Amino acid sequence: MALIPSSAAGSPLIAEVEMGADPSSTVVRATVVQASTVFYDTPATLDKAERLIAEAASYGAQLVVFPEAFIGGYPRGSTFGVTIGSRTAKGKEEFRKYHASAIDVPGPEMDRLAALAGKYKIFLVMGVIERAGYTLYCTILFFDSQGQYLGKHRKLMPTALERIIWGFGDGSTIPVYETPIGKIGALICWENKMPLLRTALYGKGIEIYCAPTADSRDVWQASMTHIALEGGCFVLSANQFCRRKDYPPPPEYVFSGAEEEPSPDCVVCAGGSVIISPSGQVLAGPNYEGEALISADLDLAEIVRAKFDFDVVGHYSRPEVLSLTVNDHPQNPVSFTSAEKIEGQK
Repeated sequence: MALIPSSAAGSPLIAEVEMGADPSSTVVRATVVQASTVFYDTPATLDKAERLIAEAASYGAQLVVFPEAFIGGYPRGSTFGVTIGSRTAKGKEEFRKYHASAIDVPGPEMDRLAALAGKYKIFLVMGVIERAGYTLYCTILFFDSQGQYLGKHRKLMPTALERIIWGFGDGSTIPVYETPIGKIGALICWENKMPLLRTALYGKGIEIYCAPTADSRDVWQASMTHIALEGGCFVLSANQFCRRKDYPPPPEYVFSGAEEEPSPDCVVCAGGSVIISPSGQVLAGPNYEGEALISADLDLAEIVRAKFDFDVVGHYSRPEVLSLTVNDHPQNPVSFTSAEKIEGQK
């Protein structure tokens, strides 16, 4: 495994590349980005995303996966002033600022991301906070290497206090996209612990399973390895690496739950981004050292070899005993039906 230092500004970035794949197979170079948001500054975050995409492309990346909530930010440590039965004025103002940092889909920020994918000829999987009116969603956007927006996945089940600030996705946004580099889809953070939701992706034939997250615990690695083995797919997990100074200083932004305010250099999210093969082999990462580009060559022939052992929705399924039905219709709170006038009727 080669370690290649980056020339990008700021903390050094390291690309870890697993080489030696069978040249007769389809091989895809994939990169997961481990980096922090510029919190409350979406234009600066987009500029940072471009630097990281350019860096990954210079190493030959064909697919680049960013962490959960990279555009818009993961509000780690914030309570938004919520207790059962009340919300503070300061918390409401925090939500206003967070809402202002989110992006519309479609919108100008989405257009820029599409343009970046086309400019650098990469497939792009980007974690964003999506603004839909006055509700926010934790969302993944997908773009192809021609600069076309493919679609999105909204987090189906936000975790714990996330439910206060993010809306719930529905079955209409759990896509798997068939692309020249493989079938690509994504689930976000603890959604990956939901067996039926994973099975929906397996049923769509996912080959490159993206798992943007905010979980940097060691136990997260066990989940990623299990999913790679269960699904017979490559798993690419991207997390932010953040220090306290990557968030606004107090009193503008306060880390709740800590006995004392973390020092500026204190690590508040340690990363752990990783790439795992269908056989459960760790190809790159996990990295807990700092911001990094973590890359590996994915030999898609490994998927076939893994499925020979275990195909969870194929020869190892028992549909006459166990089956899954997925409602993939959009769930809209308000629907309007307009009857057209029939010719001749008044």
